Amino acid sequence: YQNYPNPFNPTTTITYSLPSIGARPVASVQLKVYDILGSEVATLVNEEKSPGHYEATFNGTFLPSGIYFYKLTVEH
Repeated sequence: YQNYPNPFNPTTTITYSLPSIGARPVASVQLKVYDILGSEVATLVNEEKSPGHYEATFNGTFLPSGIYFYKLTVEH
């Protein structure tokens, strides 16, 4: 889903859903934030999660103004 608010100052909420796929009830989930140069600036999630709806908050208070991207990786 789209993060909100966008643009943000200084925090934004990232919402995502994990569907139930296959016999494995959990998935390895990583949610990372990168700057415009592709450097990782934060790891918001790095854990096993069950299917469901989740939210993570990104606080950019100590980062310079700019454009940031987030990447959600899920391994079942």
